[in-house]
Amino acid sequence: MPDSSTSRPVAGSLVAVLALLTAVAPLATDMYLPAFPDMARDLGSSASGIQLTLTAFLVGLGLGQLMIGPLSDSIGRRRPLVVGSLVCLVASAACALAPTIEVLGAARFTQGLSGAAGVVLARAIIADTARGTAAAKLLGVVMVISVIAPVIAPLSGGAIIASFDWRAVFWVQGALTVVMLAGVLAFVPESLPEQTRTRGGFRATVAGARTALANRSYVGYLLTFCFAFAALFAYISASPFVIQNVMGMSTGTYTIVFGVNALVITGTSAVAAALAGRADYRKMIMAGLAVGVLTSIGLLLAALNGMPTVASLVLFACFQGSLGFIFSNATTLALAETDRNAGTGSAFLGFLQFTLAAVVSPLVGLAGEESAVPMGVAMTVAILLAAIAFAVLPRRTADSPATQPASRNTGPSLQTSGDSSGPSSGPVAHPWQ
Repeated sequence: MPDSSTSRPVAGSLVAVLALLTAVAPLATDMYLPAFPDMARDLGSSASGIQLTLTAFLVGLGLGQLMIGPLSDSIGRRRPLVVGSLVCLVASAACALAPTIEVLGAARFTQGLSGAAGVVLARAIIADTARGTAAAKLLGVVMVISVIAPVIAPLSGGAIIASFDWRAVFWVQGALTVVMLAGVLAFVPESLPEQTRTRGGFRATVAGARTALANRSYVGYLLTFCFAFAALFAYISASPFVIQNVMGMSTGTYTIVFGVNALVITGTSAVAAALAGRADYRKMIMAGLAVGVLTSIGLLLAALNGMPTVASLVLFACFQGSLGFIFSNATTLALAETDRNAGTGSAFLGFLQFTLAAVVSPLVGLAGEESAVPMGVAMTVAILLAAIAFAVLPRRTADSPATQPASRNTGPSLQTSGDSSGPSSGPVAHPWQ
């Protein structure tokens, strides 16, 4: 194992492919959001039925990460990436050709299950390849992309739908998968040497999972990230109906609103990535959670009062901006706790992230297409749970990790709070491990 006290440079081509791996599944998540009303008419389904295809994709995406992440700890990263990309390509074509809502739901589940390989393994490859601040910055870039992709996806989807129809969106997703597969074959070598892979099959996988879940700090940062993502997804999945039906805006205006929010979350996520290694991660998370809680409560009050336009748009933008300081920092701190089980740690993060999103997606449509209250309730509850997890679970003692990235045997790691002047020499022992 290389000296963990240094950060190794990562090839630009590999970074570009990792970015694409991170982006394809989130893009596929909701590129078709602007077409929900058209799809409901075309397939003879209700709004909730169409939203369930989104749920099916998210369930597949969550389960796929839970399966593929631990598997990659034992067989390596490259083979699951190639197989997952091939299956995702076939599933994208099936979505484009689906004659019924049932076929579309099954194809979307398969698309999510296979597309999970790119999401979970991009994070694991970073943990295999980079060290210290370099790893923290790369994780920041990955998280910027994974957060921005579901936000800008409806913009690109809207442009495609305006020129063609909703089925063209899935053909475009298939084309992106082809590019992703080509990038993996050309630029992604195996990042996990055989001598560092886990042994013992399923029993070793379970042991690694237990180790991760026994770490209170890992679980705390995991829940912080995942509940905050659920709050974001409550907005994303409800927004086509809230902005167009409740607030009375056109499809074009809806696209502009999404674009503005994409710029806001891009800006705050980029700031958080730039501050990696220089600012206190926990303080950035706390600031993001404080703004997120306040704005979500404001949106709930706005929903109860008919969603006044100016106030609602300002609150949407502020809420999105707050998440930029939560996502990358919580992910960096969580994966720094996983030590040699980066695939497993990444898998739990991705599984819970998209499972919660899958639960939230149909809930925000329970009151039909003319109410924003379920969205406001879901956003408020989710971000409050994120704040509670962050406040209660991670331990801050003299022997616990602080918030500055340093070196570790695998992946990004943290300095001890007792000495913030330089990198630590190895893993920090926790009293609960």
